[in-house]
Formats: sequence, C-alpha cells, structure tokens
Amino acid sequence: MNIDDHLFQDLPDPLSAQQFVDRLSENQPSHFRKLAKDIGLFSDVLTLASYSPLLATTLIQNPDYIWWLKRRRADSGVRGKVELLESLARFELTNSQLTHQILFARFRRRELLRIFLADIRRQTTVAETTEELSNLADAILENALRIARQELDNRYGGPQELDEKGRERPSEFCVVSLGKLGSKELNYSSDIDLLFLYSSEGETSGIGNRGKVTNHEYFVKLAEHISKLVGQQTGEGATFRVDLRLRPHGRVGPLAMTVNDTARYYNTEAANWERQVLIRSRSSAGDGRLFRDFFKSVQDTVFSVTQSVSSALRSVKLSKQRIDLEHISDRGYDVKLGKGGIREIEFIAQALQLAYGGRDRWLRASHTLISLARLGDRKQITDKELSQLFDAYDFLRRLEHILQMENGLQTHLVPNDPIRRALIARRMRFDTMPDLEAAIQKHTANVSGVFLRIFSDINIAGDEMKTSISFPVAAEELHITSEYENIEDEIAAFSTRFAEMTSADPTLIKSIPNLEDTFPEVDHLPIIKSNVFAFADFRERIAELRKAWSRQMIGIIAFDAAGKLPLKESKRRQTLLAEASISVAIDIARREMETRYGLPIDSLDLAIMGLGKLGGAGIDYDSDLDLVLVYDDTKAINTSGITHAEYYARAAEIFVTILSSMTREGSLYRVDLRLRPHGKNGPSVISRRSFLEYMENSSAVWELLAFIKIRAAGGDPELGSSIESAITGIILKRASLIPLDELASETKRVRQALENEKVAANRSGEIDIKYGAGGMLDIYFAIRFLQLRDNISDDEKSRSTDHTLSKLFANGSLPESDYQNLLAGYEFLSDLDHNIRLAIGRSTRLPIANQTALRNIAKRMNLDSVDNLLEQLTVHRLNIRASYDNVIRNSL
Repeated sequence: MNIDDHLFQDLPDPLSAQQFVDRLSENQPSHFRKLAKDIGLFSDVLTLASYSPLLATTLIQNPDYIWWLKRRRADSGVRGKVELLESLARFELTNSQLTHQILFARFRRRELLRIFLADIRRQTTVAETTEELSNLADAILENALRIARQELDNRYGGPQELDEKGRERPSEFCVVSLGKLGSKELNYSSDIDLLFLYSSEGETSGIGNRGKVTNHEYFVKLAEHISKLVGQQTGEGATFRVDLRLRPHGRVGPLAMTVNDTARYYNTEAANWERQVLIRSRSSAGDGRLFRDFFKSVQDTVFSVTQSVSSALRSVKLSKQRIDLEHISDRGYDVKLGKGGIREIEFIAQALQLAYGGRDRWLRASHTLISLARLGDRKQITDKELSQLFDAYDFLRRLEHILQMENGLQTHLVPNDPIRRALIARRMRFDTMPDLEAAIQKHTANVSGVFLRIFSDINIAGDEMKTSISFPVAAEELHITSEYENIEDEIAAFSTRFAEMTSADPTLIKSIPNLEDTFPEVDHLPIIKSNVFAFADFRERIAELRKAWSRQMIGIIAFDAAGKLPLKESKRRQTLLAEASISVAIDIARREMETRYGLPIDSLDLAIMGLGKLGGAGIDYDSDLDLVLVYDDTKAINTSGITHAEYYARAAEIFVTILSSMTREGSLYRVDLRLRPHGKNGPSVISRRSFLEYMENSSAVWELLAFIKIRAAGGDPELGSSIESAITGIILKRASLIPLDELASETKRVRQALENEKVAANRSGEIDIKYGAGGMLDIYFAIRFLQLRDNISDDEKSRSTDHTLSKLFANGSLPESDYQNLLAGYEFLSDLDHNIRLAIGRSTRLPIANQTALRNIAKRMNLDSVDNLLEQLTVHRLNIRASYDNVIRNSL
C-alpha cells in the first residue's frame, strides 16, 4: 500500500518512521491496513515512531494500543490520579493473567504513548506533562499498596494500635514521595524517591494464616512488597526505579517508621541536606493525613526561623558542590547536572526557600516553578531573572524529555556526535544543529548568571567540605583513568546490571581489576569477612556485607560483559561468591545469636544444603538460592529452656534475613526454602534425623528429582557432607523400587504441570526458554529422570549439566542423537539465558520488545542477526523437546 509522502515530510526522523511502517505492515498486516485508512491517527503514530523507537516497538508488539490511542489522543487536560486508577483497574481486568509487575510496566508504557504525543505536539506545558507523569506514578503506587496490603492482611491480619482512650483502632500507612515525584515534576525516566510512614506501634489482629506480628514488622514487609511490585526488574523492565536511600538513617535505616519517630529524626538527627530534601515531599499513596501530621511537626525545622540567610545558602551550596562531584561525561552536555542545568535552577529555588521560608510561609511551595514565581513576587529574584529561569526550565526539561523518550533510558546527555545532535535539534523543532547549540548556550548562561549572583558571597570552608553527605563520589576523587571511563561506557551500553550498580555507587569502578589483564583468582571469604567484622552492629554488618559483595561481583560482571570471562568461569566465580556469602552470613548469625542469648556460641551445627543452580554449582546472575537448612540435634546447645528446633529456627531466620532482606544497598540473594520437606507447611529448618526419615518414607517423585542435585554449600562441612551422601543414597535406592513406567509418567506429569502453569500466565506469547516446550526444564527433567532410572549420581569434581550429560552418554543411558540434541541445546540455551541475565536482568522469556538488547545478545553469541538467533532457538527447542519425549517415552 502506498503511503502519502507528505506524512513523512515534516518528521524529524523519517527513516525511523518508514522502518516502523515496514515492520507494522509485515508483522501486523490487518492493523496496518486499518490504520492506513485513518490519516490523522496514522500521522500521530508516525510522529511517535519518529521521536521514540521505544514507543514504536511498543506499538508493534501491542497493536491494540493504536486503537486505544485513537480514543484517548484527543483528551484535553491533565488526567488525575483517580481517573488513572480507574483506567488501571480496567486494564487489570483485561490483563488478569499478567503478574503485577508486568501489568504495571505495560500500563505505564501504554499511558506514555498518550502523554508523549501531547508533549511533542506541544499540546501541554512542561508543568502539565510532569504533573501527569507524577499522577501516573501515584496511581500505580496506590494500586501496589492495595495489593500488598491485602496480601499481608491475609497473612497476619490488619495492623492495630490503641487510641488515646486505650481502644483498638486500625493503623494507617502512607507512601511519601520525595524529589521530582514529591514536587510533581516527574520526568519520563526519573527514579522515584520514597519513604514510608505508619501511624503507631502495635500488632496485627492475627486473623490470617501466619498469626500476629508487630506493626513494625508488618509495615516494613509492606514497604518492601510495594517496592518490589513497582521496582522489581522483569523481562519488560521495572515500572519505576525505586530509590529508598533518602529515608531516615539511609542505608541502615528501617524501611518504615512511625510518624513520631520519623519526625523526631528530622528534628534532631538529620543533616541539613536531608531536611532540604523535604522541601519537595508529599503523600503519593495511602493515608495523606499521616504525611500532613508529619510535615506539620518538621516544617519549622526544614524552614528554620533561627537559621541565617548566609547559613541557609551555604548549606545548599555545599549540597550542590557535593553533587558536582558526580562524574559528568565529556561525551556531551548534561542538561541536569551541567553548568546552568536543571539542578542549578532547582537549587536556586530551594536555597532561597530555606533562606526566607522560615519567616515567610508563603514561600514553602514544593514545585520549582511555583516557588520561583513566589520568590519573584517577594523580589528575591528580579523579573528578568524569573523570566530567564522559567524559559530555561521549559527548554531544558523539554530537551530532557526528548533525550529520555528516544529509548526509555535515564539519560540527560546531549551527545557530541554531530549526527545524533542534529537529530535532537530536529526533534526540538530547530532548523539546524547550530540553532540548538545557540539555545543551549543562551539558557544555561542565563541560569549560571542567576546562580552566581545568589551564591557569589557564600564560601564553603575546607572543614565543611569534609562533612559526610551521602552523594556519589566523583570519578576524579577515585583517580579513574580515561581508559576506565571508556571501558565503563562500553560495558554499561550492554549490561543494564553494570550500569545500575555503578550508577548507584560509582566507587565500585575502583574495585574492577585491570581489564587488560587476566581476571585474578580471588578468595572472597577472607576479604568479605575482614570488611564485615570491622563493624560490631548487626545492621552495619549486613550493610557492609552487601557493599563487600558488590565490590566482588562488579569485577565478575565487568570481565564477563567485556568478553573476558567464559560462561563456565563466570558461573564458577559466582558460585564461589555465593558460598563465601553464605559462610559470612552463618558467622554473622552466630554472633547475633550470642548477643541475643548472652552466651558464647563456638559454632552453629547447621548445614546449608543447596539445590537447583547452587546444588549444581552453577550460580548465575539473579539466581535464587534454593536451600534446605539442616541441624544436628545430637549435639547439645549452649542454652537452657529452649529446644533444638526453636534454637535453630531462630538462627535460620537470622541467616535468611542476612542474605535476602532488602536494605538501601539492595539484597544479595532471594533465598527459597519452598523445596524443604513438607514445603511451606514444614519448619524452616529440620533436624538431620527427620530429614533422612522424610526422604526415606514420605518424599514424592518430584522431590527425588529435585534432591538428586543436593550439595553441601555451607555451614558445618562434616554435617553437610554426611547429609549429602546419605540423601543421595536414599534417593537412588527409593528410585530403584519405583516401577519404571510410574517413574516416567510422574516425571512427565510434573514437567507438564510446570509448563502449563507458565503458559497460562504468559499471555504475551513470548518464548519462555526455561518453562516452555523445548526449554531448559526439558533438559533438566530428562537428566534427573535418567539419573534415577540408571542409578547415576553426580560427580564430585563436576556437577555441571554438560558433564552429567556426558556421563549419561558414556553409561549408555542416552543414544548419541539424543545426547547431541540435549548437549547442543543446553549449551545454546545456557549461553542465551546467561546473556539475558547479564544484559537486562533475570527473565525466563526472550525480551522480544527490547530489540537493542536482543541485537547485543546475538552479537555476543557470535550470531549475525536477531533473526538468526530466533531461528537457532527454534531448531534447538524442537530438538530438545523431541529428545526429552524420547527419554520419557522409551521408559513408558
């Protein structure tokens, strides 16, 4: 079908628009033909494709969004939180099979189509665009709070507290937003900075399946759950990047605190920069009264009547200088942090608010433009300066939006590359690149002039610059060479994981060994222990464990992403790091038990038994730690009045918390105890005697399949070795007594159930390389079935899948054709899975919507195109499924 040329004439990037047309007509021909009949809608869709390859891909993958956009594109005005919540509820009804994380991510992406179209059409102001983006975040947070609270109420009952007369009443909760979300100035790729408040201490009603817990425990879990729902990475990315580092006590602080405790912190302990943060704060979800009560009690500390003007300005200038220490790339101009950029406009407003807001409550506005206008009314800035700052803010924010919506990245950089800069100029409606550069120069010079005028007489003493402020450290402070910066850029371009880690903590760059050398062999355990046990406090030790772990992990990621670490070696290194982390966590737990019981504890007679990837010594990025925790009840414990089961249950709880709890530094591993005897209904830790009895008398076939990979991964080595040997013997003996057809049919049933469960949840139709037909589970189930059938245990020297396949082939358990199919399929899927994890994070599905990541993955796998990758994947999956069927069928 011919498309009128005039539809492409005024587009900034007609080539991208034409490529979109080609892809839509090829992949969605019926939608394409229908769209071509609606010239107005077609023009809008082409405009989106010309400005944003990200949204072009979204429309290709979800063509129904085109018709949704047709209905919504003419909407006038800003959609509020309530309206967006209603829209989200309708979206949820029609996408009920999606996980909440994917549902939120897709809903946000769909809404961005409408918001960005109005933005680039200049139908909305910058203030309206950022307000609507903020309302969208509020709606998703409110929905996430509803989901999380319902789940926790089902477990523990609702949280309760006592009123002034001693009567029970429900406790309330509030999600407080800070930063750009706090001032309703969210951009397209902002982090959302949050802290969580609850009304008072107490305990839950206990009307749930897990009994009562304290309000503190309930609300910490609630905050963690909300953060995961909104911020957890999926195959389609996270809905938002959630940043919790601005909460009281920062990295070591609890995720949720009472209103009174939080107010006490800001009034008595917080640093000046922390109080400055509260200028831009509000309630985004939950009970807004809690935030109003909180802010009422701290606002006179934030806007102090006693603070001098010079002191207020000095405090803000100190914060600005600390932020200036962030590494700003020399590859272009940074519209946020560069000289005369957005941050300087924000700090002009906040500095003057702090200087004069204590005596003038009218100046206490959170939105940058509103506060600037009020400062202009009070003559703290001149009419000319106000006009210059307004114009610069509008220009720089629009430019920031154009940069971020190209690929959905959190970028603020106008690149030096002339071709890319010329495209940005056209998207900003400039005729030529020099016109864009002249505009940047004019606006940033105006902002710098006002900034210098306000702060010119404020000096920062050397001692003040040494104060501990939690802002990133400069590359210059780390003495990072330009070579390292280039390497960092190259690696970050491929690995989202690397980019996120180094963005959150730029000091990690210094931990990377020289990439020109061979990756050194590292004994992680003594390094991590020496760092962790330099601290005496339990929370500080947990925080340091995460920091030390990150310093070890970043080197593995860097060498891996740079192509300097083979796949097997990467997994070996990660497994060793996981084992070291387990060992340190056991030691921290032992010392914490000493503290809590007030008695010396020489050792914990506890074995950490690994299953899954840990059992096979093949840990990869974001792997769960599938564990069974086993204690020796024949040895006395150094306490009285408590049973072995109670003692080790407490130790196990501390141990799991150390490894898996979310802190400001993140969590190390997801610890999964669901494979333990009796599953979720069983105790979290079991005695050696009970474990062996269960496996001998009660375990099902699926448990035999899972536990054939059991391995001692930490804790008491003697205990672990004896359990590993005994369990393997029991499994092989029990398997030999099961009729062959029963063993085969039960293996097939369990495998099919896992496949069906995932297929039902996968409404996107994306290829699932683990659970889908011909996926990794076909290989795993075939191997484990053959091990049970033919009485073959893992080798101590190598538990890898390819080694076990070779052992089965040598034993005659597999014919050569099936051996070759399973081995080649495993090598391909393992490589693909590893690169998906490295590039975008843990996902069992192929990220079809992220074509850039797929191209990079294909290149790393020495494939010349994404099409080639898909073709080979199809061939391997067909071969794997055929050989899996052969293995099971031949035994039925």
